[in-house]
Amino acid sequence: MDSSPAAASAASAPVVLVTNDDGIDAPGLRFLVEQLVAARRFRVLVCAPDTDRSGVSHCITWRPALRCKWVDIDGATAFAASGTPADCASVGISGKLFDGLVLSGINVGNNCGYHVVYSGTVGGAREAFINGIPAIAMSYDWVAGQSSVDDLKVAAEVCIPLINTIIIEIKNGTYPRGSFLNVDVPTDAAHHKGYKITKQGRHMARISWEQTVYQKPAVESYQTANMDVDSEKDSELVTSSENDLLFKRVLVRRSYDGEEGDDIDHKALGDGYVTVTPLGALSRAEADVIPYYKSCLSRDQDTYVAH
Repeated sequence: MDSSPAAASAASAPVVLVTNDDGIDAPGLRFLVEQLVAARRFRVLVCAPDTDRSGVSHCITWRPALRCKWVDIDGATAFAASGTPADCASVGISGKLFDGLVLSGINVGNNCGYHVVYSGTVGGAREAFINGIPAIAMSYDWVAGQSSVDDLKVAAEVCIPLINTIIIEIKNGTYPRGSFLNVDVPTDAAHHKGYKITKQGRHMARISWEQTVYQKPAVESYQTANMDVDSEKDSELVTSSENDLLFKRVLVRRSYDGEEGDDIDHKALGDGYVTVTPLGALSRAEADVIPYYKSCLSRDQDTYVAH
């Protein structure tokens, strides 16, 4: 057994578990792990999907066994799993030695507004949160035709100071456990305006469907399944017979629902800030609708009693 000072230091280092929804081979994850390993401050664990699982939200694997395969990533202990981001976070934090921070990302495409409902990246962080582990979901605001894989490396570098701050807060026992963080890095990551605490807005890429015929998927420099990215992508090969109808998703419009305020996540991201949005596990209705529903229920009860 190695009892050297270096071994003791490594054993006592803060543990970070990295997952994502783009898959174990995604550049965003690899760049983030590279930055964490280079810092020499963390014990880095990786458990990520073995293939792209974008847009699966908080989906979990229930009946089938989860297959995990060891993956060689320098400086980290890494496994590729057959499940979803939430599965990866869950199996990753199930070990007795884990007591640290879960990082999910770096995702290609922003996860602002209502997109957090669909996001597998956010789902991985949320799974950690509901199991009592601090977590950060991280995304880069990819713009098709403008962004490159190198921008993901810059986005990872941008997130490191925030990760360091959260680690210190956890170590000091001052980190609040009532939320997890959703971080979005602006397109021009190298010239961002700073970190900004924001609120989740109502931004949403409105999706419809149109009938199509099978086409060979286009090859891009890097795939993305983010709903708000201006690029076409067939998610998988589709085989069909003459009796099948094929439909593909199409972006209809982007909706902001008249939101105002510089502290709304998508607005601040567009202004060039790194947005840091605290999220909870539950989706709660606006407080002002509670009296309305109480009144409705009261009227219904009175009507029922009267009959």
